[in-house]
Amino acid sequence: MKYFKHLFDSAADALVEIFFNHRHADKVIEFYFKNHKKWGKRDRHFFAENVYGSVRWWNQFIYLTEAENLPPLEQAHRAIAAHLVLLDQPLPEWYQSFFSLQKYVERKESLKSPHLLHAVPEWLEDLATKELSTQWSPTINELNKTAKVILRCNVEKINRKELQIKLNTEGIQARLLDEVLFPHALELVERANVFRTKAFEEGLFEVQDASSQRVALLLNPQPGERIIDACAGAGGKSLHIAAMMQNKGKILSLDIFEKKLLELKKRARRSGTSLIETRWIENTKTIKRLEKSADALLLDVPCSGLGVLKRNPDSKWKLTLENIEGLRETQKNILENYTKMVKPGGRCVYATCSVLPSENQLQVDAFLENNTEWKKIKEEIILPQDHGYDGFYMAELHRRQLHLHA
Repeated sequence: MKYFKHLFDSAADALVEIFFNHRHADKVIEFYFKNHKKWGKRDRHFFAENVYGSVRWWNQFIYLTEAENLPPLEQAHRAIAAHLVLLDQPLPEWYQSFFSLQKYVERKESLKSPHLLHAVPEWLEDLATKELSTQWSPTINELNKTAKVILRCNVEKINRKELQIKLNTEGIQARLLDEVLFPHALELVERANVFRTKAFEEGLFEVQDASSQRVALLLNPQPGERIIDACAGAGGKSLHIAAMMQNKGKILSLDIFEKKLLELKKRARRSGTSLIETRWIENTKTIKRLEKSADALLLDVPCSGLGVLKRNPDSKWKLTLENIEGLRETQKNILENYTKMVKPGGRCVYATCSVLPSENQLQVDAFLENNTEWKKIKEEIILPQDHGYDGFYMAELHRRQLHLHA
């Protein structure tokens, strides 16, 4: 196998940016790709795989290579060396001078600490074990794998089978997922840059994990309804809802971050939908003005993101217990205040991409206890090991009709 030292040096520099300069892994990789346009497909794959692989197993690799007290750049190079060993690839000569494979193997065999085995911070290991018990180990084992690329077919423009054929003509193979669970989803057979395809330019699909696609399906939007997506972000779920509404009705997509809504507008233009109106949540008045106006409400609330560690492995190192406690408070406030936008007789779906019950069913149960006009109809708990996709939680809640007495 031929190795190019500049790729290793770039990967190590990227890891220093992520762990010591606190940059987001996806943004760092994007930066390196933009600044190394001469890298071929194999170079880019090698770089991304070694950066993400090292990020995923960081604390375990640092322990196994005895790098805890070394300078940042040396820690990064040792993590990459450990990742090559994990992949059963030979080490280049410049790593052999400081890396002892025998020492690595000996330390790995004696590894007992659950947080090092699972490659998570110690506080997270304690919290997740407390909340998930025996489910935590299979959950984190699945989350430490590489995410599959899933597409959501824009059913307003094309059906799945036609999209599969069209992608195939562009050299991209995709398989259809389970018709009942994931009726709009296709999985790429091999990773590919789908954003350069004609099908993407024509708005025939979006990249969206299969579990995430369950959210709009549970909301079950109907043509002609008025729907509010209150934590819309860049709008992946708003677009899914729009496609299901056959271009009839209204979707109001709200968010506290105006920049994300600008991205949604761009995506909506490409998808060809005219149902979506975006509105920036400037303050509490934005929500109050919409009281009892929605047939259905989607609350895809801010959360720890522990269900999507496959695609954001660096977030587990950036999270703190205080972050999670703050997020729980935010979730509670959103449930309490935003649900007032639903008409009596209307419905709400509360969703997170977390695997922690304290952000999920316990939040919903606490809300229902204090708001007796609401009842839970259905909930879905999707753990990553269930289907191999992201971890998600969603609950369908209905607001009772007001009965006026004479």
